[in-house]
Amino acid sequence: MYQKLKIGWFSNVRKDLLSGMTVALALIPEAIAFSILAGVDPMVGLYASFCIAVTISIVGGRMGMISAATGAMASLMGPFIVKHGIEYLFAATIMTGIIQYLMGVLKFGKFITFIPHSVVTAFVNALAIIIFMAQLPNFRGANWQMYAMVAGTLAIIYLLPLLTKAVPSALVAIIIMTIISITLHLDLRTVGDMGEITQALPFFHIPDVSLSFEVLWTLLPLSFALAIVGITESLMTATIVDEMTETKSDKNKEVKGQGIANVVSGFFGGMAGCAMIGQTVINVKSGGRTRLSTFVSGVFLLFLILVMGNVVKQIPMPALVGVMIMVSIGTFDWGSLQTIAKIPRSDALVMVITVAIVVATSDLAIGVISGVILSALIFGWRSAKIKAHETIQMNGTKVYHISGQLFFGTMSHFVDLFAYRNDPQAVIIDFSASHVWDHSAVTAIAKVLLKYQQIDKKVTIIGLNEESKKLIEQVGLAAPSGH
Repeated sequence: MYQKLKIGWFSNVRKDLLSGMTVALALIPEAIAFSILAGVDPMVGLYASFCIAVTISIVGGRMGMISAATGAMASLMGPFIVKHGIEYLFAATIMTGIIQYLMGVLKFGKFITFIPHSVVTAFVNALAIIIFMAQLPNFRGANWQMYAMVAGTLAIIYLLPLLTKAVPSALVAIIIMTIISITLHLDLRTVGDMGEITQALPFFHIPDVSLSFEVLWTLLPLSFALAIVGITESLMTATIVDEMTETKSDKNKEVKGQGIANVVSGFFGGMAGCAMIGQTVINVKSGGRTRLSTFVSGVFLLFLILVMGNVVKQIPMPALVGVMIMVSIGTFDWGSLQTIAKIPRSDALVMVITVAIVVATSDLAIGVISGVILSALIFGWRSAKIKAHETIQMNGTKVYHISGQLFFGTMSHFVDLFAYRNDPQAVIIDFSASHVWDHSAVTAIAKVLLKYQQIDKKVTIIGLNEESKKLIEQVGLAAPSGH
């Protein structure tokens, strides 16, 4: 049973502090990797992760969710940066935030309710697969030390909770493996090998672009695409955290919060970001529940950059790879493998196709949108069935008992249900087992009435429910008085 979160910042302090610190350590290589993917300096991703995490912890609508620079957003930026430069990216990030805030004002958050459960499950499983696949390049040409350290990391993560749950096992694993790597001078790739970390504070910076219609038109396509991808991922992640914690979140507040966070990021030299399900899973599984955990992840990330930069550079990548493998295992909905044979074939098809699209494109938004469209088409196909059962009354009047939904998908078939010239002079159309949904449906009824009128036959419509009657009256076709 879901409940609305009414807990304060400091109701879970110890777990929130430790989980936030764990997330910060995992954020560093991700932010650097996404910066490289976008074709910008690693600090752009790191500053974005700090700004977005801290801001969303204050203005977001889903406690315990981690937002930062993400791969899905970064993948859209590369060609744009090559063509227009980094200043235009900062401006596009600000515009992305403004668009998202307006989406929140317009209550776009409610659209998450239109995403079927099969698509949510597919989203989770596809993301788990992507997270796992993203770790595989780290094993290319790796020595035995790499495999041993990944195995050791996973052993600590899964075995430590059997002894104590006082501290997140992932945090302990990263610390122990870093100490071992530094002490034994192991031949391993480190965080420092991924990109240069500059020990400097982010500063307020107005993008160096002119405020002209031409510039805004240049920024709009990327900003709109980023806004859609960011909101899709954030709302999906919020829904998953709702299920994991059995609590409810404010989706429209989250949409507005994402917008504010991206505006802040753009003004402080960062790129656009959104919710990260991988880091969010780390946070939730480490005990993070309130806004404090998200706030700490951002602040501790900045602390690591400014104060512990030299130590952070020496964190071995195998330790972080081990953590992300744990995340992929924990994210995957293993129960779905058992239920896929039991659920309707159409739902199973939607799940498989959505997973395939996401894994093939590495674009979660495209996968989710494709899944929703496919589900809608299947629903429309199933609903596009309308039948008529015919009876003859004692006085010779013919009654058509309509069953099924009357909408744009069934209007043509509905018109063909009647034997106009062969019917008696009096005809009754009974809608007791049907519903009139749209203007196309009303048009279909009007066509049937006109066909009978042209051959001087009387038609009476009965059984319309109140909603159908109201729609018919609104469109302009007088609702019959029959009951």
